[in-house]
Amino acid sequence: MDLLRSNFSSVTTAPFIMDFFEMQAVPLPSLNTSAVNAASSIFGFLSLFLFYKALVAKRLPSSSQTVQKWIRPFTKRYKAWSYLFWGPEIIQKSFDEAEGKPFELLAPDNRYVFVSDPGQIKEIDSAPDTVLSLQAASKQPLYTMHGFNWFDRRGTEGVGFIRALRTLLTNNLPKILPDLTCIIRTRFQELHAGHAVVNGKKHSDVYHTTVKLVVLSNAVSFFGKDLAKDEQFMTSALAYIEETLICAEIVRLLPKFMTPVVGGIIARTLKSHAVIFNRLLPIAQERCIERDAAKLGQKVPQHPDCIQWIMETSPKNAPWTPQRVVHELMAIWFGSVHAVSTTITFAIHDLCLHPEYVAPLRKECEAQYADFEQAGTGLPLLDSFIKESARLTPVESQSTRRSALKPFSLKDGTHVDVGDWFCTPVRAIMTNPVDFPEPTTFSGFRFADPELVKSLEDDDAFTIMQKKPTKLTDVDMTYHVWGTGRMACPGRFYASAVMKVILGQVILNYDCELVDPTAKRMFTWRSTILPKPSAKVIFTPVELTKSGNEISELVSL
Repeated sequence: MDLLRSNFSSVTTAPFIMDFFEMQAVPLPSLNTSAVNAASSIFGFLSLFLFYKALVAKRLPSSSQTVQKWIRPFTKRYKAWSYLFWGPEIIQKSFDEAEGKPFELLAPDNRYVFVSDPGQIKEIDSAPDTVLSLQAASKQPLYTMHGFNWFDRRGTEGVGFIRALRTLLTNNLPKILPDLTCIIRTRFQELHAGHAVVNGKKHSDVYHTTVKLVVLSNAVSFFGKDLAKDEQFMTSALAYIEETLICAEIVRLLPKFMTPVVGGIIARTLKSHAVIFNRLLPIAQERCIERDAAKLGQKVPQHPDCIQWIMETSPKNAPWTPQRVVHELMAIWFGSVHAVSTTITFAIHDLCLHPEYVAPLRKECEAQYADFEQAGTGLPLLDSFIKESARLTPVESQSTRRSALKPFSLKDGTHVDVGDWFCTPVRAIMTNPVDFPEPTTFSGFRFADPELVKSLEDDDAFTIMQKKPTKLTDVDMTYHVWGTGRMACPGRFYASAVMKVILGQVILNYDCELVDPTAKRMFTWRSTILPKPSAKVIFTPVELTKSGNEISELVSL
């Protein structure tokens, strides 16, 4: 190119100079003043226009852009803190806008990446525990665990608790449920008798009543009836749930450098975890001595409880110490009480709001409850009712949590850095019209066998059904209450049975109504949905209801 330019220049330079000088001799026409002014105006306008275009091309920030730049960090933090108060609504809105694609949400302490596509959920579930960890996402209760800290990686110290809950506890349900039914029925009567009377009717704080019943159920099922009679232990076991929730939330919101100091202060201030630990430790120590004696061929007592099952399913090559066994029990205790009691409470609310379900559910319990006690499974209509209640008011709007221990990307490029979480928007998925007909309408028998529903006396009232029946304990890509894939909750069969025991006793023995059906029944924190204790319920014994109806009939005659 340079060679062409030099040749062109040498050939044309001389004639061009000659033509230029000849042009200087050409006479120019005369110009008047108005023409000059017009030309100047046009030139000035063009200059200003070109200058403006240059400014636009350089994209110099306007005043509004400057303001936006300064407030953007504050807006980002505001949105992150908003997640604490309106998490479920924010997740739902983002899910609707994402149209099936992954989306990101920020909380004050974390970045969450939500996925709803089944293929991407499988990618997350298949990732190694050394990369995406459920354990690492479950560490907030550290300072209420009496000094214990989980490893980030699942399986580092064994996962025997899965077999203890999924198999051993489930297999023992037929031995547990008959006694548990009597204990729950009696305890509910005692609690109900102590509730305040307003205008001649007892107003019950159904949430805290339910928590006490679940704590009692777990104490009987996990540790046996003797420990369940220890009032100090039971009081601490109840307080431990709320203390753990509050402590974990405080620690999550603190700057990381403050966490050890403040967490340590909280641990020294709260006493319930110490009471539980000190009460269970001697039992675990005695069981470990028996375990060692059994290895030597000595005859030792048999203990059908969770203490024994947790100990027996610990790694054979490195058996857990008594302290480690107790820590595992405390973790299971917390997880089993919080979610189960909340689910039962919302199901009782739904019994009040949808009284048309009481008659068929009561009839089922009267006919089949004894069989349920003997098998640990059954009561399909109640099973569906609980599942539908949990679908519309799940404890969590966020499931399948996995904390990134290493950077990780999905096949579509969606990326998480160390400390970020992958999650699924469980509540949004379970109200997706693609998978659920009339998704926001409560249909208590939607998951039951259609033939069973048709056999009911008033089957026309229960017409919204799924394509195929499913059980409360089933896990699939459209129902994430129990998690998904290989990390699905191993204790869900026990939890389902406890829900049926408590709700079964309510249905068989009481008619229930909300004191104020129009009042707000729930509040949210982060992605969690919790019942408001102010949502009181009136439980009327069935005998009184029958007597009242008979008197009304006589009066009308």
